[in-house]
Amino acid sequence: MTALDSRVAVPADPAPDGVAQRDRRRLLARHRRDNRTAYLMIAPMVVLLSIFVVWPLIYSVYLSTFKISFYEEPEFVGLDFYQYVLDSPRFWESIWVGLYYALLTVPTGIVIALLLASFIKTLSRRAAAYMKTTVYLPAVVSTVVASVLFVFMYQDEGVINWMLGLLNSGPVNWLNDPGYALPAIAVPGIWLSFGITTLILLAGLLDIPENYYESAQLDGAGFFQRLFRITIPLLKNVLLYLFVTGFTLAIQLFELPLIMTNGGPVDATTTPNLYIFNSFRDLTPYATSFSLTASLMLFVVLGAISLVIFRLVNSDKAIDG
Repeated sequence: MTALDSRVAVPADPAPDGVAQRDRRRLLARHRRDNRTAYLMIAPMVVLLSIFVVWPLIYSVYLSTFKISFYEEPEFVGLDFYQYVLDSPRFWESIWVGLYYALLTVPTGIVIALLLASFIKTLSRRAAAYMKTTVYLPAVVSTVVASVLFVFMYQDEGVINWMLGLLNSGPVNWLNDPGYALPAIAVPGIWLSFGITTLILLAGLLDIPENYYESAQLDGAGFFQRLFRITIPLLKNVLLYLFVTGFTLAIQLFELPLIMTNGGPVDATTTPNLYIFNSFRDLTPYATSFSLTASLMLFVVLGAISLVIFRLVNSDKAIDG
């Protein structure tokens, strides 16, 4: 090799850089296609949510800043009705009634459903199918029918007081006593909802591998140890869903107190939705604006309760395999 040859630089092979750039462009194009497909698939849902959820919510907030009367032109009042709702003791009492009802029904219903689902899991296929059908039957019963049925059961000559009479206990005025009225309404509430809860928990139990329980039994773990060390931790996401939806639906209870007690006695069973319904039917000129604003405040309260539940019950990220 001569000195001239040693001074001449050999050009690098541009092929690897060109291939890498082509691969990056190809990946970028594929990523854009995937994003475009995803956006097209979710577009109908976004449009429907915008039409039926987002826009009505925004328009409701706008209307809540006006005095709306059927006899006068709307008058802009700003946030006055929010102040009226916040200063209303009956509104906050109804929130407490809804929370109390949710505390009575949601944890009790989940515990009963979990025990029943654990029992159904141990049955044969035919017996399990029969039990699942039987458990689900209350879910197809109308709330109105259940309300009327339990009103008859709670009467002085009803089945429940008759059973108390067998125990030499006097009849209880279930629906006319402020201390008993809401727990009495909670019983049909639990009965109507625990069937669906049982099936959801049963589906979650069937997804837990059996070898976890077999290993725990070999180590001498009892029923409650397996329940608290295996079942409940692995059902955390399911329980979070049941708690959030259960509390949200329970606080919005409407039909049972309306039919069974009409919110009485002395507002002991007036839930938030029943309070808003009664406010809307009020004869005051601006009942519409007040009830609309109370509905928006209830929406905020439900969001805050859901946030608290999410903070207390941390969900686990789903992992395949």
